[in-house]
Amino acid sequence: MFGITATCEAVDVQREPRLDELGAFLKARRAQLSPGGVGLPDTGEQRRVPGLRREEVARLATISTDYYIRLEQGRVQASVAVLDALAQVLRLDGDQREYILTLAGKTALPPVNKSARQEVGPQLRYLLDDLTLTAGFVIGRNTDLLAWNAMAAALVTDFGRVPEEQRNYVRLLFTEPVIRVLYRDWEHMARLAVSHLRMDSRRNPHDPRLAVLVEELSALDPQFRLWWTSHDVAVGAGGTRLLRHPMVGDLAFQRSTFICAEDPEQQLVVWTAEPGSQTYRALCSLAAGIERAPERLDGAT
Repeated sequence: MFGITATCEAVDVQREPRLDELGAFLKARRAQLSPGGVGLPDTGEQRRVPGLRREEVARLATISTDYYIRLEQGRVQASVAVLDALAQVLRLDGDQREYILTLAGKTALPPVNKSARQEVGPQLRYLLDDLTLTAGFVIGRNTDLLAWNAMAAALVTDFGRVPEEQRNYVRLLFTEPVIRVLYRDWEHMARLAVSHLRMDSRRNPHDPRLAVLVEELSALDPQFRLWWTSHDVAVGAGGTRLLRHPMVGDLAFQRSTFICAEDPEQQLVVWTAEPGSQTYRALCSLAAGIERAPERLDGAT
């Protein structure tokens, strides 16, 4: 038991998309745990479904089973105390805890921009142009690729040839063969990207454009369908990116992310290499061969 002493009144609330997603997330997490993994005795009995039962989760979190059932059904709001208890019971990490708090309305996010089209400001475009030895991308809502620089195109693909409505990072990972072979650890990176997309969706889980993207990729790729329904979440922060480039060989970058102050739904993502490293020398070689375009077109440089 985790010992919270909160009174939980199971009062139904008006159905909200975020509460539906919260319920689905809790259900997915308990399905991945075993009784022994949370300190419950293993009786050896055959279970009809994998993972913990709802009554076991409720007992460990010291809330009523009825209340927990309504949480999974998206019918009640939960307090921070209850959510923290569930985070402990379900062994949630920091990103997962943030995710459920946001879905439950306990963590403030910048308001969703209702505009159908996101625009990249000129200052950000100038910054991208100046990153001659750094690959730079601007990623918008639902991982849409809004802008990039010449080095990003030289390393990954000519994004300008991709129709604008298809310029989505997760979509390209699953549909572009050249990108599948570019990443040395494609499966890890693709699964991580799906987790980032799920985390980003907490702003608006039932965004129609997100629904179209998920439906398309679920039909095209069974791995995407499996990973999306697993409800894994992660913040798109730093980490290493490993590539096998057809011209300059194996490369290793550090990924950094910066939030745009003018539009928090835009992120500047940069791939950097340590000066003097093999990757840095490869970047210098690529930069020498890049011809600067006289005009910027569709976000490309």
